[in-house]
Amino acid sequence: MSSILAVSCVTVAFCSNFLMVQDKANGTIRDLRISPVKSATLSLSYYVATLLSTLIICFAATGICLTYVAIVGWYMSLADIFFLFLDILLLVLFGTALSSIINFFLSTQGQISAVGTIISAGYGFICGAYMPISSFGEGLQKIISFLPGTYGTSLIRNHTMQGALAEMQNQGIPTEVIEKLKDSLDCNLYFFGSQVNIGTMYMILGITILVLIGIYILLNKSKKYNC
Repeated sequence: MSSILAVSCVTVAFCSNFLMVQDKANGTIRDLRISPVKSATLSLSYYVATLLSTLIICFAATGICLTYVAIVGWYMSLADIFFLFLDILLLVLFGTALSSIINFFLSTQGQISAVGTIISAGYGFICGAYMPISSFGEGLQKIISFLPGTYGTSLIRNHTMQGALAEMQNQGIPTEVIEKLKDSLDCNLYFFGSQVNIGTMYMILGITILVLIGIYILLNKSKKYNC
């Protein structure tokens, strides 16, 4: 569940945002530029449209996952559900901002295919969704610890598994074993040997979102589309 949602929040955002590139590739952007709509408004509309469509898909996927969890065994609290939806919202904001910046520089169908393939195949590995970061080499772990998406994946893992891990502890499994399990599942993340707490993960993700949105705004102010 955590892996699917962590990857979808970013890859779906990229796929949704490809509409901006397709409009440039097929010339639709020229018709939009002729209309009395400000360039900033048009850029904002692409961002909001991508954000809303990605949220719809990711929240729908979350509902399906929660239904499955309810069937096989429910250990999540109301707080876990609230924070899970918050995690998804933040990751979608991150994915939308990142895709907006990258897609800003694309203008052909070939570029869309290349970027789409790279993102779809590679993002799940570098964010720790397909394989736990703990299974990578020490050097690669340090590199991945600089990527904000890694902390988004860990937030989702923590809030989807917290109830189950707490139940294991209630049934007598030693705390040391639980902590080792958290390490192996990336619920616990470490930055050069220091454990990163939940609050810091939210701070990293939040600051990254603001920085990426700021970059996207500056790009749209400093560069004009070729019509």
